[in-house]
Amino acid sequence: MALCVPPHHGPPAPLLPTAGHGVGAASRHLHLGLLRPLAVPQRLLLGPGPSNVPPRILAAGGRQLLGHMHPEMLQVMDEIKAGIQYAFQTRNRLTLAVSGTGHCAMEAALLNLLERGDTVLVAVNGIWGQRAADIAGRLGADVRELQKPPGEYFSLRDIQEGLARHKPSVLFITHGESSTGVLQPLQGLGELCHRHGCLLLVDAVASLGGAPILMDQQEIDVLYSGSQKVLSAPPGSAPISFSERAREKMLRRKTKPPSFYLDMGWLANYWGCDDKPRMYHHTAPINSFLSLREGLAMLAELGLESSWERHRANCTLLCQGLRELGLELFVKEEAARLPTITTVRVPEGYAWQEITAFLMNEHGLEIAGGLGPSVGKVLRIGLMGYNSTKDNVDRVLGALRDALQRCRRSRL
Repeated sequence: MALCVPPHHGPPAPLLPTAGHGVGAASRHLHLGLLRPLAVPQRLLLGPGPSNVPPRILAAGGRQLLGHMHPEMLQVMDEIKAGIQYAFQTRNRLTLAVSGTGHCAMEAALLNLLERGDTVLVAVNGIWGQRAADIAGRLGADVRELQKPPGEYFSLRDIQEGLARHKPSVLFITHGESSTGVLQPLQGLGELCHRHGCLLLVDAVASLGGAPILMDQQEIDVLYSGSQKVLSAPPGSAPISFSERAREKMLRRKTKPPSFYLDMGWLANYWGCDDKPRMYHHTAPINSFLSLREGLAMLAELGLESSWERHRANCTLLCQGLRELGLELFVKEEAARLPTITTVRVPEGYAWQEITAFLMNEHGLEIAGGLGPSVGKVLRIGLMGYNSTKDNVDRVLGALRDALQRCRRSRL
């Protein structure tokens, strides 16, 4: 027997809250949170990212919206492309910003390069190699791993042996391993990969602008970064670039990339990287792109060499000060230390959570504990972009000195 439902007339009734009755009760409940004015505390972000945003970039992100296909917005996108080419030191035509964070760029790189069954060799010495291996496995790739303990990097011999043994089509490696504070040497890797018929994919989220990276000269095939580290823009956009070798591999795909949103064929057209008229693909995060444009402009105005030197010098000052406090640097070799994020061993007898909480509560200052394989082992201190200053070095060292004196220390 059919169930007869009487027709409904008029607007739908509002949803009732779980406690109380009617819209008034819901408003009273909302008044406890959402109906209060937005309050954002002032904090100095000296962790592994994001960085504090300078006034010029904040102002850019607060501009009124443009339509994502307006000619003025397409001009901004063209300027972003030019800025990324400068920051990456590349002439690659297929250069753009993904509408997402660095994680999104990692996925975009892997899912466009790899098809099911492709062999990918992932160099794992921290969390970002672990994440890349996870993503590649989800794509159905044949994932092989090279392993190094946290705090160490890969030599050319390590990579050569891995390429000869596994014969991958893609090698993934992290330039700036933010979970461990390691700066991976890149010189010679691209040429080595190409001798073995392999593409070189490099994660530079934590290193771009803070340490030398020369995409074309170092023969890197795919390079990506993020907006919220040295570029000092809010998170939400991610520079990425593909060499001609990488573009040709994507053109030879037998199957479509598994993500429409991150399909590089569509994105290349949207960003004006091909010879066809630009077509709508998705609604870009307009204000994120305006912020990224200003971050790239500020890097260009400062100059890459000056930016690299500033980060190196402030990292050196920080390391000297940490040693004077009696703390032990996690990465032994000075040349292998990431200039943007310094890792120091958690001092014996202290709980890292108490130190980070003390700095936040007493000094309004963020540093972080470890991540992935470095959890519980290190404290991570970031000096990136706008935040890479001598004053901030002095401030974090003073806060740490205070924490070591006042945090509870175990007698065990």
